[in-house]
Amino acid sequence: MIEVKNLCKKYADKIALNSVNFSVNKGEILGFLGPNGAGKTTTMNIITGYLSADEGTVTIDGAEIFENPIRAKSKIGYLPEIPPLYLDMPVYRYLEFIYELKRIKLNKKEHLYEICNLLDILDVKDRIIKNLSKGYKQRIGFAAALVGYPPVLILDEPTVGLDPKQITELREFIKKLGKNHTVILSSHILSEVQALCDRIVVINNGKIVADDTSKNLSENFSDKNKILVQIEGEKTKIRSLLSNIKGIKSVSMGKEVSEDIYEFTVNAGRDINIRKDIFDICAKNRFPILLMKLEETNLEDIFLQLTSDDANFAMNKGLQQKESTAKKYDKNEEAPK
Repeated sequence: MIEVKNLCKKYADKIALNSVNFSVNKGEILGFLGPNGAGKTTTMNIITGYLSADEGTVTIDGAEIFENPIRAKSKIGYLPEIPPLYLDMPVYRYLEFIYELKRIKLNKKEHLYEICNLLDILDVKDRIIKNLSKGYKQRIGFAAALVGYPPVLILDEPTVGLDPKQITELREFIKKLGKNHTVILSSHILSEVQALCDRIVVINNGKIVADDTSKNLSENFSDKNKILVQIEGEKTKIRSLLSNIKGIKSVSMGKEVSEDIYEFTVNAGRDINIRKDIFDICAKNRFPILLMKLEETNLEDIFLQLTSDDANFAMNKGLQQKESTAKKYDKNEEAPK
């Protein structure tokens, strides 16, 4: 449904996007993540046709955004972080204006009523937009993006300004939309992305640094040698016993779960399974184990790893090494792969 190929963009001397490639399938909800200044908003603005690219192509359901902008844009509903509302208009009149602007062929009254009902804004449809709360303004922007039911929805921070009840309702609504629409969702609420999205793309310094499902990312980035245990007993003695197990690199104290029950994070060497050893030594010393599990890596941990300075340094160093190796060979010689 969406195909982004070799997208490049520069602002003066700053490279905003450097050969960005990814695709989104029909009926898929894609989480698009990146720190501030990573190129996330630039990418979304190019996909929607708000911004031109220096190089590359964006194809929406077979229509290239720069070669056939009218056809491509007719398939997109866009909710930017700050919705571009006409604040002096009543809500319903604004949606009528959007309906006319998009040249929608559906029955206007039925269509707009259905959208207002979906976004729960029927009770304010006759009020002036500027007099409404930020949460209502956000939902009106969402309603405008839905006018015409475009097959592609691009949502930038859709739950900003909403209360917890509204956030929950909107998340459920986005899930339902994913059954019939292709959705790109950008949010700084990583738990929201993890709960809603079928796949996650992470951009950093203008480059895609990850493209996979949330489950696969968690498995790939989880530390299989880090174990979380809850043990009942004297914490100092427990820590000493755990530290003396062969293969364990470190033992760190966590929270006190309840009286005489403590949490420990045990870090073992690579390819060493120390769970049986932990069980044996605790059983021998009559320290009951109440919980033992591999420490989970959530999306926030993965995001920080992917966008850290260390990750950028390693990636850039790898690129520099490849370039340096290639320069050692002349045109008639083949560089090693």
